[in-house]
Amino acid sequence: MNKPIPPIDKHKPTRAEAEAAIRTLIQWAGDDPDREGLVDTPSRVVRSYEEFYQGYTADPRALLERTFEEVEGYDEIVFLRDIRFESHCEHHMAPIIGRAHVAYLPHQRVVGISKLARLIDVYSKRLQIQEKMTSQIANTINEILQPKGTAVVIEASHQCMTTRGVHKAGVSMVTSTMLGAFREEPSTRREFLAMIGNPVHREAPFT
Repeated sequence: MNKPIPPIDKHKPTRAEAEAAIRTLIQWAGDDPDREGLVDTPSRVVRSYEEFYQGYTADPRALLERTFEEVEGYDEIVFLRDIRFESHCEHHMAPIIGRAHVAYLPHQRVVGISKLARLIDVYSKRLQIQEKMTSQIANTINEILQPKGTAVVIEASHQCMTTRGVHKAGVSMVTSTMLGAFREEPSTRREFLAMIGNPVHREAPFT
């Protein structure tokens, strides 16, 4: 079960304090925050952070609470593939860009597919590590929908590895969480993985 996010310190920095912090970073990098090309950069960065990290203001469980039971006995896999996402790693705040593949085996009820895509957005729009994000998505679906099984696979490129450090471009990381039937029944797991296909042979996975 997902643990709730711990409360953030009561003193959330003001917008002015956040912009001042960006000015400090610009100066630390060796440039002049008062020159023409940079004078508005602190406010732009703060606005972009509001978009990058909007997942902190959303409740992922609430997204899945409205479900539908009139499914005419449908009991096969529900699968949403290639959900593009953009996140940032919590170690270097560098972009993580990739795709998520989500499936569940319904037990009496289903949820609108747009809600699954939005669930990815909520967890990706936070400081993340890919392993944790994969588990969070799967555990939330499992907890709220209570399906017979849940499966999540994420493929992503980490710019903390491609643009700094070891500088290994073209490398993607794959993580998975299998719960219920997807963990316990090999045939169900194989069916899900076959639906994804071999990511190595898919063109431009993160564009």
